[in-house]
Amino acid sequence: MVERLAFRCLIFFAFIAVNVAGAHADGSLALSGRQLDPLRVEKIGDYVRNEIAADHFAGAVVLVQQHGKPVLLQSYGVRDTASNAPMTSDTIFRIYSMSKPITAAAVMMLVDDGKLKLDDPLAKYIPAFADVKVAVTTLDGKTMQGVEPLARPITIEDLLRHTSGITYGFYGDTAVRKLYAASNLFDGEIDNATFVDRLARLPLAEQPGTKWDYGHSFDVLGRVIEVISGQSLYQFEKQRLLDPLGMNETTFGLADPSQRGRVAEPLPQYRFFDRPVAGLDDPIQRRKWQSGGAGMIGTIGDYGRFLQMLLNGGTLDGRRYLNSETVALMTRDHLNPAIAHDNLYFPGPRTGFGLGVAVRTEATPPFATGEYRWSGAGGTFFLVDPQDDLFVIMMVQAPLGRNEIEVRRLVYEALAP
Repeated sequence: MVERLAFRCLIFFAFIAVNVAGAHADGSLALSGRQLDPLRVEKIGDYVRNEIAADHFAGAVVLVQQHGKPVLLQSYGVRDTASNAPMTSDTIFRIYSMSKPITAAAVMMLVDDGKLKLDDPLAKYIPAFADVKVAVTTLDGKTMQGVEPLARPITIEDLLRHTSGITYGFYGDTAVRKLYAASNLFDGEIDNATFVDRLARLPLAEQPGTKWDYGHSFDVLGRVIEVISGQSLYQFEKQRLLDPLGMNETTFGLADPSQRGRVAEPLPQYRFFDRPVAGLDDPIQRRKWQSGGAGMIGTIGDYGRFLQMLLNGGTLDGRRYLNSETVALMTRDHLNPAIAHDNLYFPGPRTGFGLGVAVRTEATPPFATGEYRWSGAGGTFFLVDPQDDLFVIMMVQAPLGRNEIEVRRLVYEALAP
């Protein structure tokens, strides 16, 4: 017990030393009405240790931060059962769709710069989408009956809120998803330009603005960033966001093979990196294609700095990355009642979608209205609660779902009035 307490203290102060903690834009630490009880937060550790003992995953790192300071930063288990290397806070994880909020922030930087508008048509930047067709299917979506022209253009906002009609081909059984899966989208050593050109030849699953449909929209946004900036997606993000924030471990693929031992691996029964997810066999492998929707790897410390910047309203350590109004715009619901949901609406009940993140629209105690969150296919997830001035990240390589639900519940139960 004493060793574990000493270890936690060492990690806590090390985390402070690398400046993961941050203040609000005015330099103060604004206090909310509810404070995290450190003793209750400890229940998260009990849960994680039990999951490891039950062979649900090999190890994890959890960060719970409130008012700019860690309440819990703890590593559990091992990175990889093959090496038995202990899990540490600098472990590298495949974050898959947790790439999307980073891409969204980069897009909104261009909006703040005046180089892009949310109502801009996508075809302004990628002309191939001017004539894209929309699939006409049976009511259940399983049979394609033909195609029809766009009722209106795809906009940048459509891409950010997943209402572009662009879907994924690795889940579901609709005719369009099957067509995506059977296409040559990922053949060869592609780059973002090649990928988006191929995507534009496929029909949309539905008319833009009519349905929330999870898909390659953020990969298309990555190409939009390249067209506007004249840089690769990673070059732009590195220059404007990653390097200034100190997110030095967040990238597309592992550049240095000597760091391979720092990578977390799932248990053998849960290995899913040997088959494509969103077109990626394994995000650890470096490639030309920089998937803005699913291609990044990173550490919990890096992502903590990114979330603290958002929680601060766009600033960290005295530097502004996004206008406060822009962060507010990103983290409010953008789905109007006319936009349909289906049984694959991943944000879940009582939740809308902003620009890159799911947003809770209805309080169901202990969960708060305005909480925003997202997760990745590798099991990683985060939530940000502006009302209680906190965020939570769990980095793990395990099937997604169960861990997020339970850790979120334990965090909110640890809030005391």
